[in-house]
Amino acid sequence: MRQIVLDTETTGLNARSGDRIIEIGCVELVNRRLTGNNFHRYINPERDSEEGALAVHGLTTEFLADKPKFAEVADELRDYVQGAEIIIHNAPFDLAFLDAEFERLTLERFHAHVGQITDTLAQAKQMHPGKRNSLDALCDRYGVSNAHRTLHGALLDAELLAEVYLAMTRGQNSLTIDLAETAAPVVGTAEGMVAAMAEIIVLPASAEEVAEHEAALDRLDKEIKGTCLWRSAPAN
Repeated sequence: MRQIVLDTETTGLNARSGDRIIEIGCVELVNRRLTGNNFHRYINPERDSEEGALAVHGLTTEFLADKPKFAEVADELRDYVQGAEIIIHNAPFDLAFLDAEFERLTLERFHAHVGQITDTLAQAKQMHPGKRNSLDALCDRYGVSNAHRTLHGALLDAELLAEVYLAMTRGQNSLTIDLAETAAPVVGTAEGMVAAMAEIIVLPASAEEVAEHEAALDRLDKEIKGTCLWRSAPAN
């Protein structure tokens, strides 16, 4: 299974009003493992970034002036993503820009070149309703370090999102969670239950703990003037 985690940076927020892509970052996962076969390009948008966008990504017009235009990287990008599942945080935003760029080149829209598109923002909202589900919030929630993220960058954000996505979708197949484990039995099956039980370490109570427990039950018996539930024999 080949998955591509994708992010873009843009000159502004509205592709319909002429804002353009200035950076594309993609991280490849094969069978839920990072391969290192990444795709990263800076792009000359042929226009200035809006002030608010520039404050977010820090990519100046001067820096981008000698970078290739989108038309020069379009075929390479299409080849890279061909047939893969594409994972994007807030997919409608990035897709609007990718579609606009493809349409300028009279190419089919982006989704026509890929297998499927997964929106991690939509997933996170289902999993954590009513909570903040920005990439930074998800990094905090899943213990993914983003301390080095002072400005937004497409490749850096794609790398962070890849880690977040793996954490979001790993499931808890046993009491010991290992991101590298890809062949664990499925929860809810007999095999999965046996595997989970095999991971449990049983620590018997000490004599002192047993005595404290019995004393607590004695106090309960005295308060209810009978035998508490935990001392009742199970019904046959």
